[in-house]
Amino acid sequence: MAQNDSDKPKRLYQVWRASNRFFCGGRLIFGPDAASLFLSMFLIAAPAVVFFIKMYMKIKDKKTKHVQECYPILIVGLILTVADLLFLFMTSGRDPGIIPRNSRPPDADEGIDEPTPSMEWVIGRTPHLKLPRTKDVIVNGHLVKVKYCDTCLLYRPPRASHCSICNNCVQRFDHHCPWLGQCIGMRNYRFFFMFISTSTTLCIYIFVFSWINIIEKEIDSHVNIWRAMSRDALSVFLVVYCFVAVWFVGGLTVFHSYLICTNQTTYENFRYRYDKKDNPYSKGTLRNLGEIFFSKIPPSLNNFRSFVEEDEYMVVGPVTPNFGVDNGSSKEKIDIEMGGKHGENSAYPLPEILRNLNYDDLEENLEEEEEGRRAFDPYIANEQDVKELVEVTIIGDGKMETGQVSASGSGNREFMHSITEEDEVTRSVQISNAVSETDGVEKSDDVCNSHGSTAQCHQP
Repeated sequence: MAQNDSDKPKRLYQVWRASNRFFCGGRLIFGPDAASLFLSMFLIAAPAVVFFIKMYMKIKDKKTKHVQECYPILIVGLILTVADLLFLFMTSGRDPGIIPRNSRPPDADEGIDEPTPSMEWVIGRTPHLKLPRTKDVIVNGHLVKVKYCDTCLLYRPPRASHCSICNNCVQRFDHHCPWLGQCIGMRNYRFFFMFISTSTTLCIYIFVFSWINIIEKEIDSHVNIWRAMSRDALSVFLVVYCFVAVWFVGGLTVFHSYLICTNQTTYENFRYRYDKKDNPYSKGTLRNLGEIFFSKIPPSLNNFRSFVEEDEYMVVGPVTPNFGVDNGSSKEKIDIEMGGKHGENSAYPLPEILRNLNYDDLEENLEEEEEGRRAFDPYIANEQDVKELVEVTIIGDGKMETGQVSASGSGNREFMHSITEEDEVTRSVQISNAVSETDGVEKSDDVCNSHGSTAQCHQP
């Protein structure tokens, strides 16, 4: 029986190697922290239910003068609550734009043929292959770097990034929302914005009508505002709760409205600071709005219910550099983009603070400081210009020596020679000096003296 179960083909979601959780046979996909979804539902539904109870009590109260006006208020509040919960599930339960992983690294020829200024190479699972860490692509006339992902074994498309919580590369990655337990990317960003904007509207709606209930209590009872508040505890609770919540969801709504108008993501806003330089993705405010709200959502790149061969799909785990042998950069040694499981599965567990460091920014800052130091340090510039090349050819005693002398300002020289049999008994020395004629003469004399006093030196 167990043998038959193992031979039975499995669906993609059953052998999925990331940290996602699937429900309903792979039809719903959540992040590893999907349990936080219940807390978000409670924070939305609880004040809404309290508000409905308050309005129902107001309708049943015989002292209420305008009962017919309470029904529309109750219905609109119910619609906003249902819409808010609906957008919550549409955001958290769908594929945010996960890029399928490769089972093997890309061809080496593909990586080498592409021009790249990066001197950092990917040497991990396949040491015989050399792949550039970054590649340059043109986006709307702007040069954009795309990075190689050690976990997914692919070059990420522009605007994509690897989520260390879900352990996936996501198209147009915005952020990972802990309240929804899901990444926010290309395929669910629209619903995410609708969720936070509806939450803001619901908070303001309940806040306003709770105040109206308190004021009506004050007028009907002919008491001051404080006594009216003491007699309506439910409305006071809703006023305080919504006042606190609106700062959170309202702030998110305003911030993401700005990001949509400028065609940025949260990741890009904090990482690249497009407010201080050109944004290659911005098309103008109207087109940016149309791209988010009126463009067609692309289909998922993964069919989680499709049958796959487990042996073909299950490949070796993420590339983990050899800490004892590898002399690569800090990003190769501690790669935050390899996901949170790197520190757990590795024999060298990493502290949380090291996994959360942004090594890309550190390396960029170090490179900028190094370039600045070279530009303003005359010693480094002179030291690079002092290097010279001397070619020597000595023919004598039936043998010919050819060599190259590399000299620097400190007087150090390296000599590489090869000996071949010849019948001629002549000696000629050719010296080319890149620094100055005087230095060339001195170095040629040194070379000649090192091979005998009978050498004849000729300076070109």
